[in-house]
Amino acid sequence: MAEPEIQQLLGVGLIEKDTNGDALWVWCYPSTTAEMRDLLLRKCCLTDENKLLHTFVFGQYRRSWFYITTVEVQDTSVLKKVTHFSIVLTAKDFNPEKYAAFTRILCRIYLKHGSPVKMMESYIAVFTKGICQSEENGSFLSKDFDARKAYLAGSIKDIVSQFGMETVILFTALMLKKRIVVYHPRIEVVQEFTRTLPALVWHRQDWSILHSYVHLNDDELEALKTCTGYIAGFIDSKVSNRLDLYDVCVNLADSEITISQQAKEAMTMGKLHKEIGQLIVQSAEDPDKSDSQVIKVSLFYV
Repeated sequence: MAEPEIQQLLGVGLIEKDTNGDALWVWCYPSTTAEMRDLLLRKCCLTDENKLLHTFVFGQYRRSWFYITTVEVQDTSVLKKVTHFSIVLTAKDFNPEKYAAFTRILCRIYLKHGSPVKMMESYIAVFTKGICQSEENGSFLSKDFDARKAYLAGSIKDIVSQFGMETVILFTALMLKKRIVVYHPRIEVVQEFTRTLPALVWHRQDWSILHSYVHLNDDELEALKTCTGYIAGFIDSKVSNRLDLYDVCVNLADSEITISQQAKEAMTMGKLHKEIGQLIVQSAEDPDKSDSQVIKVSLFYV
Protein backbone atom coordinates (compact mmCIF):
# COMPACT_ATOMS: atom_id res chain seq x y z
CA MET A 1 0.00 0.00 0.00
CA ALA A 2 1.28 3.50 -0.89
CA GLU A 3 2.54 5.70 1.90
CA PRO A 4 -0.07 8.35 2.83
CA GLU A 5 0.61 11.79 1.36
CA ILE A 6 0.59 13.43 4.79
CA GLN A 7 3.54 11.39 6.02
CA GLN A 8 6.01 12.81 3.47
CA LEU A 9 7.00 15.88 5.53
CA LEU A 10 10.02 15.49 7.82
CA GLY A 11 10.47 18.95 9.35
CA VAL A 12 10.35 22.72 9.12
CA GLY A 13 13.07 25.25 9.98
CA LEU A 14 13.73 28.97 10.05
CA ILE A 15 16.94 30.85 9.20
CA GLU A 16 17.21 34.61 9.72
CA LYS A 17 19.67 37.23 8.55
CA ASP A 18 19.89 40.17 10.96
CA THR A 19 20.83 43.81 10.44
CA ASN A 20 24.45 42.92 11.34
CA GLY A 21 24.58 40.61 8.32
CA ASP A 22 24.72 37.39 10.36
CA ALA A 23 22.69 34.38 9.17
CA LEU A 24 21.49 32.22 12.06
CA TRP A 25 19.51 29.02 12.46
CA VAL A 26 16.66 30.30 14.65
CA TRP A 27 14.08 27.53 15.04
CA CYS A 28 12.99 24.12 13.81
CA TYR A 29 10.26 21.56 14.39
CA PRO A 30 10.34 18.77 15.40
CA SER A 31 14.18 18.62 15.45
CA THR A 32 17.20 18.34 13.17
CA THR A 33 20.79 17.13 13.32
CA ALA A 34 23.79 19.47 13.45
CA GLU A 35 24.91 17.98 10.11
CA MET A 36 21.58 18.81 8.42
CA ARG A 37 21.50 22.27 9.98
CA ASP A 38 24.97 23.08 8.60
CA LEU A 39 23.93 21.80 5.18
CA LEU A 40 20.76 23.93 5.09
CA LEU A 41 22.65 27.04 6.21
CA ARG A 42 25.04 26.41 3.31
CA LYS A 43 22.18 25.95 0.84
CA CYS A 44 20.16 29.01 1.81
CA CYS A 45 21.51 32.07 0.01
CA LEU A 46 21.72 34.12 3.23
CA THR A 47 25.22 32.85 4.00
CA ASP A 48 26.49 33.69 0.48
CA GLU A 49 28.96 36.52 0.23
CA ASN A 50 27.76 37.47 -3.26
CA LYS A 51 24.42 38.64 -1.76
CA LEU A 52 22.35 37.18 -4.62
CA LEU A 53 18.83 36.36 -3.49
CA HIS A 54 17.60 32.95 -4.65
CA THR A 55 13.90 32.87 -3.87
CA PHE A 56 13.60 29.08 -4.05
CA VAL A 57 16.15 26.25 -4.07
CA PHE A 58 15.82 22.51 -3.60
CA GLY A 59 17.97 19.42 -3.42
CA GLN A 60 18.57 16.07 -1.79
CA TYR A 61 20.96 14.90 0.88
CA ARG A 62 21.11 11.30 2.12
CA ARG A 63 17.58 10.54 0.88
CA SER A 64 16.00 13.62 2.45
CA TRP A 65 14.76 16.38 0.15
CA PHE A 66 15.11 20.01 1.19
CA TYR A 67 13.13 22.98 -0.09
CA ILE A 68 14.10 26.54 0.85
CA THR A 69 12.20 29.77 0.17
CA THR A 70 13.93 33.06 1.01
CA VAL A 71 12.30 36.49 1.29
CA GLU A 72 13.41 40.04 1.98
CA VAL A 73 11.74 41.69 4.98
CA GLN A 74 10.03 45.02 4.26
CA ASP A 75 10.18 47.91 6.76
CA THR A 76 6.46 47.52 7.49
CA SER A 77 6.90 43.97 8.86
CA VAL A 78 6.64 43.09 12.56
CA LEU A 79 10.12 41.59 12.17
CA LYS A 80 12.52 44.24 13.39
CA LYS A 81 16.31 43.75 13.10
CA VAL A 82 15.73 41.03 10.44
CA THR A 83 16.58 41.82 6.81
CA HIS A 84 15.85 38.41 5.23
CA PHE A 85 14.69 34.98 6.29
CA SER A 86 14.47 31.48 4.81
CA ILE A 87 11.82 28.87 5.49
CA VAL A 88 13.15 25.33 5.10
CA LEU A 89 11.05 22.20 4.61
CA THR A 90 12.51 18.70 4.60
CA ALA A 91 10.52 15.84 3.12
CA LYS A 92 10.73 12.29 1.75
CA ASP A 93 9.42 13.14 -1.72
CA PHE A 94 10.49 15.12 -4.78
CA ASN A 95 7.90 17.80 -5.54
CA PRO A 96 9.35 21.33 -5.87
CA GLU A 97 6.04 22.95 -6.87
CA LYS A 98 4.22 21.50 -3.86
CA TYR A 99 6.79 22.63 -1.32
CA ALA A 100 7.37 26.01 -2.99
CA ALA A 101 3.64 26.69 -2.58
CA PHE A 102 3.65 25.61 1.08
CA THR A 103 6.82 27.53 1.99
CA ARG A 104 5.34 30.70 0.42
CA ILE A 105 2.34 30.40 2.74
CA LEU A 106 4.62 29.84 5.74
CA CYS A 107 6.61 32.94 4.72
CA ARG A 108 3.46 35.06 4.63
CA ILE A 109 2.47 33.76 8.08
CA TYR A 110 5.88 34.60 9.53
CA LEU A 111 5.94 38.07 7.95
CA LYS A 112 2.54 38.79 9.50
CA HIS A 113 3.00 37.33 12.98
CA GLY A 114 6.77 37.31 13.51
CA SER A 115 6.48 34.11 15.53
CA PRO A 116 7.23 30.48 14.57
CA VAL A 117 4.21 29.30 16.60
CA LYS A 118 1.71 30.19 13.85
CA MET A 119 3.92 28.49 11.26
CA MET A 120 4.06 25.36 13.38
CA GLU A 121 0.25 25.26 13.53
CA SER A 122 0.04 25.28 9.72
CA TYR A 123 2.83 22.71 9.44
CA ILE A 124 1.04 20.33 11.82
CA ALA A 125 -2.24 20.84 9.93
CA VAL A 126 -0.59 19.82 6.66
CA PHE A 127 1.33 16.98 8.32
CA THR A 128 -1.80 15.49 9.89
CA LYS A 129 -4.57 16.43 7.41
CA GLY A 130 -2.74 17.40 4.22
CA ILE A 131 -4.37 20.85 4.23
CA CYS A 132 -4.10 24.31 5.73
CA GLN A 133 -6.63 27.04 5.00
CA SER A 134 -6.44 30.75 5.55
CA GLU A 135 -8.20 33.58 3.77
CA GLU A 136 -5.35 36.04 4.29
CA ASN A 137 -2.32 33.75 3.77
CA GLY A 138 -3.75 31.41 1.14
CA SER A 139 -4.78 27.76 1.20
CA PHE A 140 -2.66 24.68 0.60
CA LEU A 141 -3.95 21.22 -0.29
CA SER A 142 -1.25 18.57 -0.47
CA LYS A 143 -3.08 16.27 -2.87
CA ASP A 144 -3.36 19.04 -5.47
CA PHE A 145 0.30 18.37 -6.29
CA ASP A 146 0.66 15.10 -8.17
CA ALA A 147 4.16 13.54 -8.28
CA ARG A 148 3.86 12.84 -12.02
CA LYS A 149 3.27 16.55 -12.67
CA ALA A 150 6.51 17.29 -10.83
CA TYR A 151 8.29 14.72 -13.02
CA LEU A 152 6.99 16.41 -16.18
CA ALA A 153 7.51 20.02 -15.07
CA GLY A 154 10.85 20.42 -16.89
CA SER A 155 11.27 20.68 -20.66
CA ILE A 156 13.03 17.88 -22.56
CA LYS A 157 12.56 20.00 -25.70
CA ASP A 158 14.75 22.73 -24.18
CA ILE A 159 17.51 20.19 -23.48
CA VAL A 160 17.37 18.85 -27.06
CA SER A 161 17.31 22.41 -28.41
CA GLN A 162 20.58 23.11 -26.52
CA PHE A 163 22.43 19.84 -27.17
CA GLY A 164 20.84 18.34 -30.31
CA MET A 165 22.28 14.91 -31.17
CA GLU A 166 24.48 15.00 -28.04
CA THR A 167 21.29 14.46 -26.00
CA VAL A 168 21.82 10.74 -26.76
CA ILE A 169 24.98 10.87 -24.58
CA LEU A 170 22.80 11.90 -21.64
CA PHE A 171 20.23 9.20 -22.49
CA THR A 172 22.96 6.53 -22.66
CA ALA A 173 24.59 7.68 -19.41
CA LEU A 174 21.22 7.50 -17.65
CA MET A 175 20.43 4.07 -19.11
CA LEU A 176 23.81 2.78 -17.87
CA LYS A 177 23.33 4.44 -14.44
CA LYS A 178 26.45 6.55 -14.88
CA ARG A 179 27.46 9.60 -12.81
CA ILE A 180 26.43 12.86 -14.47
CA VAL A 181 27.67 16.22 -13.17
CA VAL A 182 26.04 19.46 -14.37
CA TYR A 183 27.62 22.91 -14.01
CA HIS A 184 26.30 26.45 -14.46
CA PRO A 185 27.05 29.53 -12.31
CA ARG A 186 23.31 30.16 -11.76
CA ILE A 187 21.57 27.68 -9.46
CA GLU A 188 18.16 28.27 -11.11
CA VAL A 189 19.57 27.08 -14.47
CA VAL A 190 21.22 24.03 -12.84
CA GLN A 191 18.01 23.02 -11.05
CA GLU A 192 15.77 23.39 -14.11
CA PHE A 193 18.11 21.28 -16.26
CA THR A 194 18.92 18.56 -13.73
CA ARG A 195 15.32 18.00 -12.63
CA THR A 196 14.36 17.29 -16.25
CA LEU A 197 17.05 14.70 -17.03
CA PRO A 198 15.48 11.68 -15.24
CA ALA A 199 12.54 11.99 -17.67
CA LEU A 200 14.83 10.71 -20.44
CA VAL A 201 14.54 7.29 -18.75
CA TRP A 202 10.84 7.74 -18.05
CA HIS A 203 10.16 4.01 -17.64
CA ARG A 204 12.07 4.12 -14.32
CA GLN A 205 10.29 7.18 -12.90
CA ASP A 206 13.19 7.45 -10.48
CA TRP A 207 14.00 10.94 -9.27
CA SER A 208 16.03 9.61 -6.32
CA ILE A 209 19.07 9.85 -8.62
CA LEU A 210 18.70 13.65 -8.64
CA HIS A 211 20.96 15.81 -6.45
CA SER A 212 20.17 19.20 -7.91
CA TYR A 213 22.27 21.41 -5.59
CA VAL A 214 25.61 20.08 -4.38
CA HIS A 215 28.57 21.99 -2.93
CA LEU A 216 32.18 20.78 -3.14
CA ASN A 217 31.95 19.98 0.55
CA ASP A 218 33.45 16.80 2.04
CA ASP A 219 30.22 15.60 3.72
CA GLU A 220 28.14 16.18 0.60
CA LEU A 221 30.64 14.53 -1.74
CA GLU A 222 30.99 11.54 0.58
CA ALA A 223 27.19 11.12 0.55
CA LEU A 224 27.12 11.49 -3.25
CA LYS A 225 29.80 8.82 -3.71
CA THR A 226 27.60 6.25 -1.93
CA CYS A 227 25.18 6.42 -4.91
CA THR A 228 25.81 4.14 -7.90
CA GLY A 229 24.55 6.55 -10.54
CA TYR A 230 23.41 10.15 -10.12
CA ILE A 231 22.70 13.55 -11.62
CA ALA A 232 24.47 16.19 -9.51
CA GLY A 233 24.18 19.95 -10.00
CA PHE A 234 26.99 22.39 -9.11
CA ILE A 235 27.52 26.15 -9.35
CA ASP A 236 31.28 25.84 -8.77
CA SER A 237 33.26 25.53 -12.03
CA LYS A 238 36.00 23.60 -10.18
CA VAL A 239 33.78 20.51 -10.37
CA SER A 240 34.99 19.92 -13.94
CA ASN A 241 38.44 19.13 -12.51
CA ARG A 242 37.01 16.54 -10.11
CA LEU A 243 37.40 13.46 -12.32
CA ASP A 244 36.55 11.26 -9.32
CA LEU A 245 32.99 12.61 -9.38
CA TYR A 246 31.73 12.03 -12.90
CA ASP A 247 31.51 9.86 -15.99
CA VAL A 248 29.79 12.63 -17.95
CA CYS A 249 30.22 16.36 -17.29
CA VAL A 250 27.70 18.86 -18.69
CA ASN A 251 28.87 22.47 -18.82
CA LEU A 252 25.63 24.35 -19.42
CA ALA A 253 27.38 27.73 -19.60
CA ASP A 254 29.41 26.60 -22.64
CA SER A 255 26.90 24.01 -23.95
CA GLU A 256 29.56 21.29 -23.75
CA ILE A 257 29.26 17.62 -22.78
CA THR A 258 32.46 15.76 -21.82
CA ILE A 259 32.78 11.99 -21.37
CA SER A 260 35.50 11.07 -18.89
CA GLN A 261 38.35 8.79 -19.97
CA GLN A 262 37.25 5.91 -17.70
CA ALA A 263 33.68 5.95 -19.12
CA LYS A 264 34.58 6.21 -22.83
CA GLU A 265 34.52 2.48 -23.54
CA ALA A 266 31.15 1.89 -21.88
CA MET A 267 29.77 5.01 -23.58
CA THR A 268 30.87 4.13 -27.12
CA MET A 269 28.19 5.29 -29.54
CA GLY A 270 27.03 2.98 -32.32
CA LYS A 271 24.41 2.96 -35.10
CA LEU A 272 21.57 2.41 -32.61
CA HIS A 273 22.57 5.46 -30.58
CA LYS A 274 22.58 7.56 -33.74
CA GLU A 275 19.05 6.34 -34.56
CA ILE A 276 17.82 7.17 -31.06
CA GLY A 277 19.46 10.61 -31.23
CA GLN A 278 17.87 11.41 -34.60
CA LEU A 279 14.44 10.29 -33.41
CA ILE A 280 14.66 12.37 -30.21
CA VAL A 281 15.81 15.46 -32.15
CA GLN A 282 13.10 15.10 -34.82
CA SER A 283 10.44 14.61 -32.18
CA ALA A 284 11.64 17.59 -30.11
CA GLU A 285 11.69 19.87 -33.17
CA ASP A 286 8.06 19.03 -33.98
CA PRO A 287 6.00 21.98 -32.65
CA ASP A 288 2.91 19.75 -32.40
CA LYS A 289 4.60 17.33 -30.01
CA SER A 290 4.47 17.89 -26.25
CA ASP A 291 7.36 17.15 -23.88
CA SER A 292 5.66 13.96 -22.71
CA GLN A 293 5.40 12.78 -26.34
CA VAL A 294 9.12 13.46 -26.87
CA ILE A 295 9.89 11.47 -23.71
CA LYS A 296 7.93 8.48 -25.08
CA VAL A 297 10.17 8.30 -28.17
CA SER A 298 13.13 6.99 -26.14
CA LEU A 299 10.90 4.27 -24.62
CA PHE A 300 10.98 2.35 -27.93
CA TYR A 301 14.63 1.56 -27.24
CA VAL A 302 14.30 0.45 -23.63
